[in-house]
Amino acid sequence: MEDDAPVIYGLEFQARALTAQTAETDTIRFLVGTQSLKFDNQIHIIDFDDENNIINKNVLLHHAGEIWHISSSPADKGVLTTCYNKTSESRVLTCASVWRMPAEWESGSHESPDDSSNNPQTLELLCHLDNTAHGNVACVLWEPMGDGKRVISLADSHAVLWDLQESSSKAMMSSSATLEGKGQLKFTSGKWSPHHNCTQLATANDTAIRGWDLRSMSQIYCIENAHGQLVRDLDFNPNKQYYLASCGDDCKVKFWDVRHINEPVKTLEEHSHWLYSTTLCGFSHLFRWQ
Repeated sequence: MEDDAPVIYGLEFQARALTAQTAETDTIRFLVGTQSLKFDNQIHIIDFDDENNIINKNVLLHHAGEIWHISSSPADKGVLTTCYNKTSESRVLTCASVWRMPAEWESGSHESPDDSSNNPQTLELLCHLDNTAHGNVACVLWEPMGDGKRVISLADSHAVLWDLQESSSKAMMSSSATLEGKGQLKFTSGKWSPHHNCTQLATANDTAIRGWDLRSMSQIYCIENAHGQLVRDLDFNPNKQYYLASCGDDCKVKFWDVRHINEPVKTLEEHSHWLYSTTLCGFSHLFRWQ
């Protein structure tokens, strides 16, 4: 790979939402959501052929609005969630919905991928995650080891657990937790732990990282001032159940043992322009932690 030319994929519109399609096991595939105020937004299905060092792509329309977060079901590669902006009564709200790709596009083997950007198809809406009472949705998290029937939405100061029913066409609120403290605290990101039978959640708000027990929806640990500035993203070590990584606007990546939260196990600090724009999306797939 050292001698291979870099592979670059360009987008017509600005984008800041990306996720790996975790249910796809035969192909390296990513989904990217765009942000445009003037035109219909898009979801790009990007396949990377590592043997030939090339990219294949398909494009689907996302009429609902600018995509701020995207997440793929771990059980059904045709199902995904997006968080997007919506105008309501002169206010801009960030909402969340569950979608399905057209059946012929799920495999990424559309006969004419080059035509997809000229004649793109549209996602099928399965259901809304109605967070009207809870505020703007920062992200939606799928149960990592589940059957694709449970998701968590982080909306302002609320973490809401949803049960998806009837082939994900209906979402029922199961339970919720509220972020409490001084000021107007808001969740910015989170990660559902694949360990402990998927009963734990880690969230970020401002510079703090918190752990939650989903059985009681109660807080189990809090790392105050985990970063000097806003915590951007989190990820769990897939091999060691107590280890967590975080990155923030202070241009640092930190590794934590949540049993001993007084200080990080390790801190990495590299170029500011690189770490500021890098999240830990798919971190466990890129680096198999030791």
